[in-house]
Amino acid sequence: MKVSVHQRFESRLPPGDDHPYRTGPWTPSLVEYDATDLDVDGELPDDLDDVYLRNTENPLLPAIGRYHPFDGDGMVHAVHFRAGRADYRNRFVRTVGLAAELEAGEPLWAGIIESPASSKRDGWGARTRMKDASSTDIVVHNGLALTTFYQCGDAYQLDPVTLADRGRASWSGRFPSDLGISAHPKLDPHTGELLFFNYGTEAPYMHYGVVSADGQLAHYVPVPLPGPRLPHDMAFTERYALLFDFSLFWDPALLARGVYRPRFFEDVPSRVAVVPRRGGPEPIRWFEISPTYVLHWINAYEDGDEIVLDGFHQACPQPRPRPDAGPWGALQQMTDTSELGTRPHRWRLDLATGSARESFLDDRFSEFPTIHPMRAGRAHRYAYAMTSPPGWFLFDGIVRFDLVGGGQERYAFPDGVFASESPVVPRAGSTAEDDGYLVTLVTDMPSDRSECWVFDASDVASGPIARLRLPARISSGTHAHWAPAAALTPAR
Repeated sequence: MKVSVHQRFESRLPPGDDHPYRTGPWTPSLVEYDATDLDVDGELPDDLDDVYLRNTENPLLPAIGRYHPFDGDGMVHAVHFRAGRADYRNRFVRTVGLAAELEAGEPLWAGIIESPASSKRDGWGARTRMKDASSTDIVVHNGLALTTFYQCGDAYQLDPVTLADRGRASWSGRFPSDLGISAHPKLDPHTGELLFFNYGTEAPYMHYGVVSADGQLAHYVPVPLPGPRLPHDMAFTERYALLFDFSLFWDPALLARGVYRPRFFEDVPSRVAVVPRRGGPEPIRWFEISPTYVLHWINAYEDGDEIVLDGFHQACPQPRPRPDAGPWGALQQMTDTSELGTRPHRWRLDLATGSARESFLDDRFSEFPTIHPMRAGRAHRYAYAMTSPPGWFLFDGIVRFDLVGGGQERYAFPDGVFASESPVVPRAGSTAEDDGYLVTLVTDMPSDRSECWVFDASDVASGPIARLRLPARISSGTHAHWAPAAALTPAR
């Protein structure tokens, strides 16, 4: 492995920091590396000709008030596979907010669990006066990697191989800069379209849009809601986009006083909006489902007159505080899948009758799903998800669900080793849905190092078939994306 340093940064975090999501596995990375010919333990498949990208919350400055792990500055890690070899790079997302804070030498914006009134400047986000850290999600569209922020903001563009900064997306001047876009825009690999939504605190409270394969905003319509809501993800089928109005949202009474505190309204049904891919707002149809919150969807597809929708149902979206939880207990509960009761779930929306049915798919607590990319919006059999140790926002295992034949298999990472979201990479020329690989980045605390692990997607339980050494231990992280070689060139 040949390693060079692109840039070093100085941490402005407090000396002796003891925050659980800025220390240990979440210790921020301060060096941007370029590494070629990564050392490999095992056999790296020579048909991998792709890029694995992971976005990460990686704070350089302290928070104003309390820090939430979703607040950190965006850093992208990339592993580029080609002809049985692999290279690695990592770069901070050069956001406007990060540049302003580095220039000021201090934090300028409060995070999600503090009042926006605490911010020193106006900013971004659904509630405004937040820093758009662009640290949540990443996807490749029209040859560029796009990073996005969970409470809406700009879409920052990077070269998916070199990670060179390509500025903010403009979509020929039609980017919705007043609201931005939420994290989790959806790529339809069959059409090349990018579907997205945004939300805010003023009517109509939500919009839905479509970006064409060549990067033009082709469709943008309001999706009226009864008030400000907190959706996080969306889904789509061949003909429809699915958007959501959940039972967890900002308490209206507190919001009227400028307090942004979510509350789970147990007696208020959640709702699903079924929107024609290029329609709305008039053709929107709403379906009521049981009160819940869903952070991430697995997939959706059409089955006759029904839409099948799979995602992670939360039985307890707002856990009650525990008196013995300790100083970080409330923060850990917010992201603990066992506290939230997060399990894979299936909803069936009947377009003929307007009714909805639902049932659990499995009893295991898990989250952060991936599927075969070409099954997006189409019927799928397998889903892969990450498991977490109770009380922690860390990934300690991968589980594969067979949603047709039933059953599951799991790989548990060694103690102290934590993974990232693990996209499915189809094998070259494959036709079977599980004929391919899973790729993930791991943070190995006992060995003080990080690696990229490659699994056989049809045999996850056997463990990695290849492990690639990275130049340094990196911070733990979450959302990731796989882009095939064909997706790395802009449409002409």
